Amino acid sequence: MIAFSDSRINENATVASGLTVVVASDAHLIHVESICRTIAESAHARGTGIAGRSPAYLRQKIQDGRAIIALLPDGQWAGFAYLDVWENGQYISHSGLIVAPDFRRHGVAQHTKRALFDLSRCLFPNAKLFSITTGQAVMNLNSQLGFRPVAFSELPQDERFWNQCSSCQNCDILARTDRKYCLCTGMLYDPATASNPRVDGLC
Repeated sequence: MIAFSDSRINENATVASGLTVVVASDAHLIHVESICRTIAESAHARGTGIAGRSPAYLRQKIQDGRAIIALLPDGQWAGFAYLDVWENGQYISHSGLIVAPDFRRHGVAQHTKRALFDLSRCLFPNAKLFSITTGQAVMNLNSQLGFRPVAFSELPQDERFWNQCSSCQNCDILARTDRKYCLCTGMLYDPATASNPRVDGLC
């Protein structure tokens, strides 16, 4: 199992000493229901569109080794995110980044996102990574990792991906504009043009 609990991940963590960020495994399936509730509650509180995901969907991401979880020493989850594969591995989406309410504004999102980025680069070193979000904090994290804003036309055109937006409250905007515009911003990391394309030491 790939683990991201080294000093690089923890050097700025202020939530608690010993915060670890790892690839989620079966041992972490007990947190799925709580993570799903927190995602839904966060979307409601912010009044912005976040496409919902079922507990079964997140369980599958964990079992596939395609999710990251941040944990406190007592085993409580503090952060979570997962990746999806599109167009035969040409594109990897970053989704579901969430931090438990008690641990926000302590760097957990940064560590979780960085670990998801590293995992994506390990598993799919030649793939383009992308994210669509309405959150300025997530946009800032993406920018720090080398993502750039792009038009939706530069993202995968796989209908399965765009169908996931159907549970978002802003889906009608996407439909009305023929999938050209929405409240979300699309961001893309292309290893072919990025300034930090190497994966040495990550895997």
